[in-house]
Amino acid sequence: MNSTKYSIPFNKPYFVGQEVQHIQEAVQRGQLSGNGKYTKMCHAFLEERFGFGKCLLTTSCTDALEMAAILLDVKEGDEVIIPSYTFVSTANAFALRGAKIVFADSKKDCPNIDEHHIEELITSRTKVIVPVHYAGVACNMDKIMDLAEKHGLFVVEDAAQAIASYYVDNNGSKRALGTIGHLAAFSFHETKNISCGEGGMLAINDPAFKKRAEVIWEKGTNRSAFFRNEVNKYQWIDIGSSFLPSEITAAFLYAQLENIDRIQKKRIHIWNTYQDKLKEWAENQGVRLPHIPEYATNNAHLFYIVTNDSKQRDAIINHLKANGVLAIFHYLSLHQSPYYREKHGENELLESDFYTNALIRLPLFYDLTEDELSHIIMSLLSVNL
Repeated sequence: MNSTKYSIPFNKPYFVGQEVQHIQEAVQRGQLSGNGKYTKMCHAFLEERFGFGKCLLTTSCTDALEMAAILLDVKEGDEVIIPSYTFVSTANAFALRGAKIVFADSKKDCPNIDEHHIEELITSRTKVIVPVHYAGVACNMDKIMDLAEKHGLFVVEDAAQAIASYYVDNNGSKRALGTIGHLAAFSFHETKNISCGEGGMLAINDPAFKKRAEVIWEKGTNRSAFFRNEVNKYQWIDIGSSFLPSEITAAFLYAQLENIDRIQKKRIHIWNTYQDKLKEWAENQGVRLPHIPEYATNNAHLFYIVTNDSKQRDAIINHLKANGVLAIFHYLSLHQSPYYREKHGENELLESDFYTNALIRLPLFYDLTEDELSHIIMSLLSVNL
């Protein structure tokens, strides 16, 4: 039984204070079904702040990925390359369209897709590459985009964890993650830096997809064009679904976006404190802390530890739990999942399986106090493996 005075969760949603005010205004305006004032304000903020070609809020990152699959006309017989170490939605969005999922391994120094082994997975049936920016840390996008151009492929960035993070090219220029691929999907789930409980966004960077994306977003109709007086009636013109969120969701999200700098400053402080205080301990214990490549920035989405194996991982998690700290592991390799194995048999992706067995995520949220942060660190420093 835990006798400590601490009970620190892994995550706690943060409320900036203006959410209720914005929601109340949205209610008073009488338009709650979506694509109203707050949806448009969120779109404008995100496009102007980060340089996305066009933004469309969605009810989840899963929906944004499913929209991307529809936009790219992914169909049965197509192949889509994604990392195995990711959430199931990354694969599901394309599997729903009938695509064969081809899993790639992670890098040795971080859980991102190993760009050096993507080309060997490309066949005549490959249509899309989906790099996942794990922990908000950029994949090697220049390499991936070069491969896509060489083989005539589309790139969909799974940027679920990557709001306010950047890719740094060889010239030192920074580009926001989600602005580089043809399309990108973001999450505003309650575990993310910027949250509205459940929510997401599709970023459309290739102009060829902008018009159709809006139709798919609006249930396959040209409803948005109708409300802009571009057509005299709206009707069913393509496939689509109800992907857009309500104005209440958008109002909540806008309050968070208004405070993104304050949120990011606090999260980066927590991340840096972990990094500074745990560096010597990690070296002594033979565990690894997060690696940020020279071509990436850090948005402090999560802080993780990479242990040597599942036994060491479980020992640390149990030690922290005994000290009132909830730390958890993360993804289970999708290529090892029952659904995939039954269809495609056994694969061997050593790095993905290693992260499945060895990675631990520490609590990181805005309301984490300095006292709680110190307690987590001291609890880890007391681990003797």
